Amino acid sequence: TISRARSLRRTTTDGEKKLWAELRGFKRHFGIHVRRQAPIGPFIADFAIHDLRLVIEVDGEHHFQPGRRERERRRDRWLTSQGYRVLRFTTGALSDAFEGCVEEILKEAGVA
Repeated sequence: TISRARSLRRTTTDGEKKLWAELRGFKRHFGIHVRRQAPIGPFIADFAIHDLRLVIEVDGEHHFQPGRRERERRRDRWLTSQGYRVLRFTTGALSDAFEGCVEEILKEAGVA
């Protein structure tokens, strides 16, 4: 899982890159440590704030392929059973309403 996470860090999507540029500043501005491509049990979260038990996922086109939606629901149920909250954003939402997405993350983190 760790080597897969490292590989994913090297091949991020444009939406993930843009969001990461914003999220990595959370430590300096809000004291919130965000990890990118973070292993959690058998899964790898796009972004995780472990202290707040918050996972942030960026869903691209491949997330909407047949069978993938059910797999994502099972994954979300498992993460929830471990005490995590899961926020999901589509790449379209990040592109069209980036500031709103960041504000939603801050609200879930208890900052906004």
